[in-house]
Amino acid sequence: MFDLDKSAQLWARARRVTPGGVHSPVRAFAGVGGVPPFIESGSRACLTDVDGNDYIDFCLSWGPLVFGHSDPDIAAAACAAIARGTSFGAAEAVSLELAELIVRQIPWVEKIRFVNSGTEAVMSALRIARAATGRNKILKFDGCYHGHVDSMLVRAGSAMADMAVPASAGIPAETAANTLVAPLDDLPAIERTFAAHKNAIAAVIVEPVPANFGLLVQRDGYLRQLAAIVRAHGALLIFDEVISGFRLAFGGAAEMFGIEPDLVTYGKIIGGGFPVGAYGGRANLLDLVAPQGDVYQAGTLSANPVAMRAGLAALKKLLRDKPHAGLDSKTAWLADSLTAAAARSADVSVRVQYCGSLFWIVIGGDPVSVDPVRTPAGIPPGHKERFGKLFHALLEAGCYLPPSAFEVGFISTVHTDPQLQALVEAFSAALVKL
Repeated sequence: MFDLDKSAQLWARARRVTPGGVHSPVRAFAGVGGVPPFIESGSRACLTDVDGNDYIDFCLSWGPLVFGHSDPDIAAAACAAIARGTSFGAAEAVSLELAELIVRQIPWVEKIRFVNSGTEAVMSALRIARAATGRNKILKFDGCYHGHVDSMLVRAGSAMADMAVPASAGIPAETAANTLVAPLDDLPAIERTFAAHKNAIAAVIVEPVPANFGLLVQRDGYLRQLAAIVRAHGALLIFDEVISGFRLAFGGAAEMFGIEPDLVTYGKIIGGGFPVGAYGGRANLLDLVAPQGDVYQAGTLSANPVAMRAGLAALKKLLRDKPHAGLDSKTAWLADSLTAAAARSADVSVRVQYCGSLFWIVIGGDPVSVDPVRTPAGIPPGHKERFGKLFHALLEAGCYLPPSAFEVGFISTVHTDPQLQALVEAFSAALVKL
């Protein structure tokens, strides 16, 4: 019998001492409704909550757990690091080893610095871009998320750069004024934005595979043309690979598409499941950072030895096991099987978009259209409400998807064929029920 009684009690207690009862908004299930399960443990591809419910996990801590929960190699590395000391606040060798591994394997990362989150990484990369170019404005894309740094929490009211307004309370208008927003899937809009802000745009930042407002994979050649436009105007190209880095390929989406960004931001996998972020890129740009240069960035717990040991174990395992082809194959099978199940079971159009080991279920829209959703505006009306119902039906069936209609699911190396089949069967049954 599925129930969340203990979770509901914990959530009530948490709301008395924490905003919304959670420490990151999406955990509160605001996008899907209901009570969030309070998780007690995770093992391989499964989670167990405090009420004793077991779930096959397709969220995987929002992406970093390529090898699943409690991977023995990563856990052993972290435990060994803890035994040596949890934090030093001083120079140490393990972060050097991790940095050397990344620089050796990824040609466009000539130097790298570790921070504590993807938000910190983005904030630092933007600061470098402004210092390097002497320009102030940053161009981002509607539907791309780059952490909660003030200047990135803006969107375009009319999908044009000059209409950017804050999307969060507490952001000064003058901060928003330096952030321009353009639509995805619209290269002429990029040209118009550069024409309207001649010699003022320091950098263009983009998720090369947008994965925070649905999985909005862009057209073939789009990124290459974008890069050409950016460089023609003397701006820097920043790839935000906090999700895609090391997951789509060891070199992330940049490797997948054969494009070398000027700066890149990482997170998630680079810490093996521990809190971490990083920014890297051309040596002449990274040399602008203190103490070598005048761009100040610091962090008391940056390059924490436990996260560095865990990340080193994770990246060495990626290089040794080469799991990406297998992950891609699993995800393609799952997406095709879910789509086929929907065709048999549902009266509403359902498609599953995927890229590498990321997937996203889209509900509604034109049933005969073969064009994928590439922009937030293309998301079908009613998708959010329908997904909320589907999510809870799957949750009760023991399948845990990201609790938002606009977040992507993930596959790990330890998801078994029977577990993937269980999601397909639960999905099919849920569509019939709903």
